[in-house]
Amino acid sequence: MKLLENAPGAWPWIITALVLLIAVGFLFLDDPEPIKHIRMAEADFRTLEEDFRKQNRSCFVLGASGETGTVLLKELIQRNIFSRITLIGRRQISIEEDTDKVVQEVVDFEKLDDHAAVFQGHDVGYCCLGTTRAKVGPEMFARVDHDYVLKSAELARARGCSQFHLESSRGADKNSNFLYLKVKGQVEADIEALGFDRFLIYRPGVLLVDRQESRPMEFVARQFFRAFSPVLPSMSVPIQAVAVAMVSNTLLKSDQKTEILENKVIAAFGKQKAK
Repeated sequence: MKLLENAPGAWPWIITALVLLIAVGFLFLDDPEPIKHIRMAEADFRTLEEDFRKQNRSCFVLGASGETGTVLLKELIQRNIFSRITLIGRRQISIEEDTDKVVQEVVDFEKLDDHAAVFQGHDVGYCCLGTTRAKVGPEMFARVDHDYVLKSAELARARGCSQFHLESSRGADKNSNFLYLKVKGQVEADIEALGFDRFLIYRPGVLLVDRQESRPMEFVARQFFRAFSPVLPSMSVPIQAVAVAMVSNTLLKSDQKTEILENKVIAAFGKQKAK
């Protein structure tokens, strides 16, 4: 530690080495080709949007103040497929888009049963709720990313929600030795047991987004993955692609109750929207 303290210039090299190690790990965990999702390339999303819009459905979003949630909300408003969008969070947020379809409900996640009514009457739920162990500690991280998310899903399912979309993480595994991946994998399994008609899990790699917060290691990692994403598509994905995948998949029909979308599939949705 003293050596590192006396050599601050060593930190960039240490961070770069860690990023390279992560990249090597991704090479051994390459996603399979998204063959079963070829149907999305053939889908006429404008027609699907028009048909869905006529059904007068509503949705709720958890974590709309976060990076993915912010982009997801913009995508939902832009594509205009829901008659009502309810944001459920700890506080109200400012919305840039001019719309009267968004309703905001402020809740105490420690007392979600007291706010059960806010989950009533929604057909689709989107969850981008999450924090980090570094920010809040291991106990609170598990509480937010597992307990809050699962309780929200339980309340929504009990009140008629039939479709639930969960932003998870690449490598999520309830048997993992890493807390982050273990918690993500456990909440996936617990929500699946609730029996939604459709449960969609999104497992992106490194999210390519310019954070407002100053996180030097994340900044270096993102620059690395952004540079190499064309040759290693399983490593990272633009955050906009996650939002596009969540909304587009809402429109598609499937005979699978639970569907896991890995990084390559998420990226493919993003490219399809860009065409």
